Amino acid sequence: MPADSADPSSSPLVRRSRQAWLTLCRRLEGWSATRRALAWSASAGLLFSVLNATARELSLQLHPYESQFLRYALGLVVMLPLVARAGMAVYRTPRVGAHFVRGAVHTVGLVLWYLALPRIPLADMTAIGFTAPIFILIGAAIFLSEPMRREHWVASGVGLLGVLVVLGPRLSGQGGWWHLVMLASAPVFAASFLLTKALTRTDSAGVIVVWQSISVALFSLPLAASVWQWPSAAQWVGFTICGVLGSAGHYCLTRSFRSADISATQGAKFLDLLWATLLGWAVFGDAPTASTLIGGAIISAATVWLARRS
Repeated sequence: MPADSADPSSSPLVRRSRQAWLTLCRRLEGWSATRRALAWSASAGLLFSVLNATARELSLQLHPYESQFLRYALGLVVMLPLVARAGMAVYRTPRVGAHFVRGAVHTVGLVLWYLALPRIPLADMTAIGFTAPIFILIGAAIFLSEPMRREHWVASGVGLLGVLVVLGPRLSGQGGWWHLVMLASAPVFAASFLLTKALTRTDSAGVIVVWQSISVALFSLPLAASVWQWPSAAQWVGFTICGVLGSAGHYCLTRSFRSADISATQGAKFLDLLWATLLGWAVFGDAPTASTLIGGAIISAATVWLARRS
């Protein structure tokens, strides 16, 4: 038997996957920086939407604090083979403190997000998250000195209008309190993303994602320990899937931040509502309402317009 036959990285499936990935990256290199950033951001949105649907199902079975911890702990576990293959030296950074500050901020946002997650529909959760781009645009201008182009503001403003169309009828219902809890997570996540953008100036996407998993898992551990219930085998599999999706999604998101100004990536986030609506209907039977469809159309129009203007 050839010596390399036992190496999983030499299998035909891995080789084809690697070749497909390299081909995709070469094609993306031919695009403008803004279009590459939008493509990475849209890919992250799709991955996070599938993650959110899986996490919501698991959060209906286990306490949100435990779900939050396991999602990031398993995300770290699935990355360990990549870390071992590349070597620990690749993931060393002189900015460990900054990574832990970012992890602490992200953990606060996650606590709010996971508490509301089992209690509101996926489409509503995603639409509320679209207020984060407004906070990001303002923060990028103030703290990162990014130039704010008119089309960024217009696309985000139109997208926010679509969000209001989706959310308006819901905030007056019985679930309004949990909608506000979810809303409170938006500026916290915006701060986390701005810190991520600052970290991309010195660290690679892989380094940022690994340290995020380490820091968030550590900060979430005490909360999970206070409500711990041993997961079933199926739940372990579900959290492993969440770990893969989350790590891949954060990698794509970080690549989008490296490709262009963070303000240029926010238009693609509005596509997340379409993914969330479809998954909510398919998995949880949450049929999209007229307001969701109308708001989604407005949001999609804003995203397409921004991509064509970039």
